[in-house]
Amino acid sequence: MIHIAVCDDEKSMSDSICAMASDFFRRKNMETVTVRFSCGEQLLNYEAPIDILFLDIQMRGIDGMETARELRRRRFQGFLIFITVLKEMVFSSFEVQAYDYLVKPLKKGQFEKTMERLFASMKNARQANLLVQRGCESRIIPLDEIVYCEIIDRKVYLHLASLEVTDFYDRIDHLEKKLDDRFFRCHRSYLINLQYLKSYKNGTAYLEGEKQIPVSRLRSKEFSGVILQYMKNR
Repeated sequence: MIHIAVCDDEKSMSDSICAMASDFFRRKNMETVTVRFSCGEQLLNYEAPIDILFLDIQMRGIDGMETARELRRRRFQGFLIFITVLKEMVFSSFEVQAYDYLVKPLKKGQFEKTMERLFASMKNARQANLLVQRGCESRIIPLDEIVYCEIIDRKVYLHLASLEVTDFYDRIDHLEKKLDDRFFRCHRSYLINLQYLKSYKNGTAYLEGEKQIPVSRLRSKEFSGVILQYMKNR
Protein backbone atom coordinates (compact mmCIF):
# COMPACT_ATOMS: atom_id res chain seq x y z
CA MET A 1 0.00 0.00 0.00
CA ILE A 2 1.37 3.41 -1.02
CA HIS A 3 0.26 6.42 1.01
CA ILE A 4 -0.05 9.56 -1.14
CA ALA A 5 -0.75 13.09 0.07
CA VAL A 6 -1.65 16.10 -2.07
CA CYS A 7 -1.45 19.59 -0.57
CA ASP A 8 -2.76 22.27 -2.93
CA ASP A 9 -5.28 25.06 -2.40
CA GLU A 10 -6.64 24.66 -5.96
CA LYS A 11 -9.26 21.90 -5.95
CA SER A 12 -8.96 21.31 -9.70
CA MET A 13 -5.22 20.80 -9.41
CA SER A 14 -5.65 18.48 -6.41
CA ASP A 15 -8.25 16.47 -8.34
CA SER A 16 -5.95 16.17 -11.34
CA ILE A 17 -2.93 14.99 -9.32
CA CYS A 18 -4.97 12.46 -7.37
CA ALA A 19 -6.48 11.02 -10.54
CA MET A 20 -3.15 10.76 -12.39
CA ALA A 21 -1.31 9.29 -9.39
CA SER A 22 -4.02 6.68 -8.76
CA ASP A 23 -4.09 5.75 -12.44
CA PHE A 24 -0.29 5.43 -12.57
CA PHE A 25 -0.04 3.03 -9.64
CA ARG A 26 -3.10 1.08 -10.76
CA ARG A 27 -1.21 0.32 -13.97
CA LYS A 28 1.67 -0.86 -11.80
CA ASN A 29 -0.74 -3.17 -9.94
CA MET A 30 -0.16 -1.32 -6.68
CA GLU A 31 -2.81 -0.12 -4.22
CA THR A 32 -2.84 3.47 -3.00
CA VAL A 33 -4.50 5.55 -0.32
CA THR A 34 -4.73 9.28 -0.99
CA VAL A 35 -5.35 12.16 1.42
CA ARG A 36 -5.80 15.81 0.50
CA PHE A 37 -4.97 19.07 2.22
CA SER A 38 -5.73 22.63 1.17
CA CYS A 39 -3.05 24.32 3.27
CA GLY A 40 0.25 23.67 5.01
CA GLU A 41 -1.29 23.92 8.47
CA GLN A 42 -3.59 20.95 7.77
CA LEU A 43 -0.70 18.89 6.44
CA LEU A 44 1.50 19.60 9.46
CA ASN A 45 -1.29 18.40 11.76
CA TYR A 46 -1.54 15.06 9.93
CA GLU A 47 0.25 12.24 11.75
CA ALA A 48 -0.29 9.15 9.56
CA PRO A 49 2.46 7.87 7.22
CA ILE A 50 3.05 9.54 3.84
CA ASP A 51 5.18 7.87 1.18
CA ILE A 52 4.73 10.45 -1.59
CA LEU A 53 3.82 14.10 -1.06
CA PHE A 54 2.76 16.49 -3.82
CA LEU A 55 3.14 19.96 -2.33
CA ASP A 56 2.13 23.29 -3.85
CA ILE A 57 4.70 26.00 -3.14
CA GLN A 58 2.41 29.04 -3.31
CA MET A 59 -0.42 28.68 -0.81
CA ARG A 60 -2.27 30.87 1.63
CA GLY A 61 -0.85 30.88 5.15
CA ILE A 62 2.29 28.76 5.45
CA ASP A 63 3.71 28.35 1.95
CA GLY A 64 4.94 25.04 0.58
CA MET A 65 8.64 25.71 1.15
CA GLU A 66 8.15 26.55 4.84
CA THR A 67 5.88 23.52 5.21
CA ALA A 68 8.55 21.31 3.65
CA ARG A 69 11.23 22.69 5.97
CA GLU A 70 9.09 21.89 8.99
CA LEU A 71 8.30 18.39 7.71
CA ARG A 72 11.98 17.62 7.19
CA ARG A 73 12.75 19.01 10.64
CA ARG A 74 10.26 16.46 11.95
CA ARG A 75 12.09 13.67 10.08
CA PHE A 76 9.68 13.26 7.18
CA GLN A 77 11.39 10.72 4.89
CA GLY A 78 8.86 10.45 2.07
CA PHE A 79 9.32 11.47 -1.56
CA LEU A 80 8.59 15.19 -1.92
CA ILE A 81 7.44 16.62 -5.26
CA PHE A 82 6.80 20.35 -5.50
CA ILE A 83 4.01 21.81 -7.62
CA THR A 84 4.82 25.36 -8.76
CA VAL A 85 4.30 28.04 -11.39
CA LEU A 86 7.83 29.34 -10.75
CA LYS A 87 10.60 27.29 -12.37
CA GLU A 88 13.27 29.15 -10.42
CA MET A 89 11.97 27.66 -7.17
CA VAL A 90 13.85 24.46 -8.06
CA PHE A 91 17.02 26.07 -6.73
CA SER A 92 15.49 26.21 -3.26
CA SER A 93 14.19 22.65 -3.40
CA PHE A 94 17.60 21.09 -2.67
CA GLU A 95 17.44 22.47 0.85
CA VAL A 96 14.45 20.25 1.67
CA GLN A 97 15.54 17.22 -0.40
CA ALA A 98 12.77 17.54 -2.97
CA TYR A 99 12.72 14.63 -5.39
CA ASP A 100 11.40 16.70 -8.29
CA TYR A 101 9.16 19.63 -9.17
CA LEU A 102 6.24 19.88 -11.58
CA VAL A 103 5.33 23.14 -13.28
CA LYS A 104 1.76 24.38 -13.59
CA PRO A 105 -0.21 23.97 -15.78
CA LEU A 106 0.49 20.29 -15.23
CA LYS A 107 1.05 18.15 -18.33
CA LYS A 108 0.41 14.41 -18.25
CA GLY A 109 3.64 13.61 -20.08
CA GLN A 110 5.66 15.59 -17.55
CA PHE A 111 3.83 13.88 -14.69
CA GLU A 112 4.36 10.38 -16.12
CA LYS A 113 8.08 10.98 -16.61
CA THR A 114 8.52 12.05 -12.99
CA MET A 115 6.45 9.12 -11.72
CA GLU A 116 8.42 6.54 -13.70
CA ARG A 117 11.65 7.86 -12.18
CA LEU A 118 10.09 7.91 -8.72
CA PHE A 119 8.79 4.36 -9.11
CA ALA A 120 12.28 3.13 -10.01
CA SER A 121 13.72 5.00 -7.00
CA MET A 122 11.14 3.41 -4.71
CA LYS A 123 12.11 -0.08 -5.88
CA ASN A 124 15.82 0.67 -5.45
CA ALA A 125 15.24 2.12 -1.98
CA ARG A 126 13.54 -1.08 -0.87
CA GLN A 127 16.46 -3.17 -2.09
CA ALA A 128 19.27 -0.97 -0.73
CA ASN A 129 20.38 -2.24 2.66
CA LEU A 130 23.55 -2.71 4.66
CA LEU A 131 24.18 -5.94 6.53
CA VAL A 132 25.88 -5.18 9.85
CA GLN A 133 27.49 -8.00 11.78
CA ARG A 134 28.47 -7.74 15.43
CA GLY A 135 29.85 -11.03 16.66
CA CYS A 136 27.13 -13.62 16.18
CA GLU A 137 24.45 -10.97 15.63
CA SER A 138 23.37 -9.61 12.24
CA ARG A 139 21.20 -6.61 11.42
CA ILE A 140 19.89 -5.20 8.15
CA ILE A 141 19.86 -1.39 7.97
CA PRO A 142 18.27 0.47 5.02
CA LEU A 143 20.81 2.80 3.43
CA ASP A 144 18.33 5.67 3.40
CA GLU A 145 18.26 5.57 7.22
CA ILE A 146 22.01 6.22 7.49
CA VAL A 147 22.80 9.94 7.83
CA TYR A 148 26.56 9.50 8.03
CA CYS A 149 29.26 7.00 8.94
CA GLU A 150 32.05 7.91 11.33
CA ILE A 151 35.23 5.86 11.68
CA ILE A 152 37.18 5.99 14.94
CA ASP A 153 40.21 3.70 15.09
CA ARG A 154 38.93 0.41 13.60
CA LYS A 155 35.29 0.87 14.58
CA VAL A 156 32.49 2.23 12.36
CA TYR A 157 29.70 4.28 13.93
CA LEU A 158 26.50 4.54 11.88
CA HIS A 159 24.49 7.64 12.76
CA LEU A 160 20.87 6.95 11.81
CA ALA A 161 17.93 9.25 11.07
CA SER A 162 16.24 7.95 14.23
CA LEU A 163 19.21 9.44 16.19
CA GLU A 164 20.34 5.90 17.06
CA VAL A 165 24.05 5.15 16.72
CA THR A 166 25.15 1.59 16.02
CA ASP A 167 28.77 0.44 15.83
CA PHE A 168 30.73 -2.47 14.40
CA TYR A 169 34.26 -3.26 13.27
CA ASP A 170 35.17 -2.63 9.62
CA ARG A 171 37.58 -0.68 7.41
CA ILE A 172 36.34 2.51 5.76
CA ASP A 173 37.48 1.41 2.29
CA HIS A 174 35.61 -1.88 2.74
CA LEU A 175 32.48 -0.10 3.98
CA GLU A 176 32.59 2.38 1.10
CA LYS A 177 32.29 -0.46 -1.42
CA LYS A 178 29.07 -1.66 0.24
CA LEU A 179 27.35 1.72 -0.10
CA ASP A 180 25.78 3.26 -3.21
CA ASP A 181 26.42 6.56 -4.97
CA ARG A 182 24.39 8.62 -2.53
CA PHE A 183 27.32 8.27 -0.11
CA PHE A 184 30.49 10.34 -0.42
CA ARG A 185 33.74 9.96 1.48
CA CYS A 186 34.35 13.61 2.33
CA HIS A 187 37.10 12.93 4.86
CA ARG A 188 39.30 10.01 5.86
CA SER A 189 36.99 9.45 8.84
CA TYR A 190 33.56 10.26 7.38
CA LEU A 191 31.13 9.01 4.75
CA ILE A 192 28.02 11.17 4.38
CA ASN A 193 24.64 10.41 2.84
CA LEU A 194 23.94 13.19 0.30
CA GLN A 195 20.19 12.88 0.75
CA TYR A 196 20.64 14.43 4.22
CA LEU A 197 22.89 17.26 3.01
CA LYS A 198 21.47 20.73 3.65
CA SER A 199 24.40 22.90 2.55
CA TYR A 200 28.15 23.01 2.06
CA LYS A 201 30.33 25.96 2.97
CA ASN A 202 33.98 26.64 3.81
CA GLY A 203 35.04 23.02 4.17
CA THR A 204 32.03 21.94 6.21
CA ALA A 205 29.05 19.83 5.15
CA TYR A 206 25.88 20.71 7.05
CA LEU A 207 23.51 17.78 7.47
CA GLU A 208 20.01 17.48 8.89
CA GLY A 209 19.86 17.54 12.66
CA GLU A 210 22.43 20.34 12.86
CA LYS A 211 25.28 17.92 12.18
CA GLN A 212 28.50 19.46 10.83
CA ILE A 213 30.97 17.18 9.04
CA PRO A 214 34.44 18.30 7.90
CA VAL A 215 35.35 18.03 4.23
CA SER A 216 39.07 17.66 3.60
CA ARG A 217 40.81 20.08 1.24
CA LEU A 218 41.77 17.21 -1.06
CA ARG A 219 38.11 16.22 -1.39
CA SER A 220 36.59 19.70 -1.58
CA LYS A 221 36.63 20.19 -5.36
CA GLU A 222 35.39 16.67 -6.03
CA PHE A 223 32.66 17.12 -3.43
CA SER A 224 31.25 20.17 -5.22
CA GLY A 225 31.05 18.21 -8.45
CA VAL A 226 29.45 15.23 -6.74
CA ILE A 227 26.74 17.46 -5.23
CA LEU A 228 25.84 18.88 -8.65
CA GLN A 229 25.76 15.43 -10.24
CA TYR A 230 23.63 14.07 -7.41
CA MET A 231 21.11 16.88 -7.87
CA LYS A 232 21.05 16.30 -11.64
CA ASN A 233 20.48 12.57 -11.29
CA ARG A 234 17.61 13.10 -8.89
